[in-house]
Amino acid sequence: MINISPDKSLATPHYLQIAKKIRALITKGDTEAGEALPSERELCQITGVSRVTIRKALDVLVANRVVERKHGSGTYVLPRIEHLGSSLNGFTSNAQTKGHNPQAIWIVKAYGTPTTEEAAILQISETDKVVRLGRVRQVENQPVAIEHAVVPARLLPDIDDIKESLYQALEMMGNRPVKGTQKVRASLANPTEAGLLAVEEFSEVLRIERRSFLQDGTPVELTRSAYHGDKYDIVMDLGNKQLN
Repeated sequence: MINISPDKSLATPHYLQIAKKIRALITKGDTEAGEALPSERELCQITGVSRVTIRKALDVLVANRVVERKHGSGTYVLPRIEHLGSSLNGFTSNAQTKGHNPQAIWIVKAYGTPTTEEAAILQISETDKVVRLGRVRQVENQPVAIEHAVVPARLLPDIDDIKESLYQALEMMGNRPVKGTQKVRASLANPTEAGLLAVEEFSEVLRIERRSFLQDGTPVELTRSAYHGDKYDIVMDLGNKQLN
């Protein structure tokens, strides 16, 4: 493990500096998912700080779901989710492809009418019926994302037949999207999002807005999500045309 010692000239508490440096190593891939971190004793030797400081640093990483403690065993790096940015797949399919076990906690699953903005994006009337789907997405029982989708009701089966996968529900009606756009930006978790993702307020999140379409250009969905910044990677598959 490279230097993770705190800079004693900074006012930032040493445990926060150490936690930030360890998280940076994990984010860069220098420490793999499932790999054990050095023991508290070894970390004390590496950083030159007390065991209390090391425990506080690890507490921060545990609270932000970057690592987990296993009693009597050690502290281990939790897995990240990769999503191919050029692929039009849903969360369930992406997670299963990577060998993970996805789950969902429903926040809302209800009929409603669209806002003026949603109606314009979905090219429907403000009086048309839509389905609102709000979920906390989990992998191995750990929250990794909050998703809010709005879909014209006519494209979906009865709301009671919608399970964890939106795209499977759309496919039941022959309306699985075949193309779309996705916008990604970095942001900070608001208090509600922090609570649902089990992270500290103002932790880093990735905000993703997806708009998908049928082959004839009919809009299918507007989905806005907040992904745990330490749990999710966007991987882009670039071709020659994109590199020109």
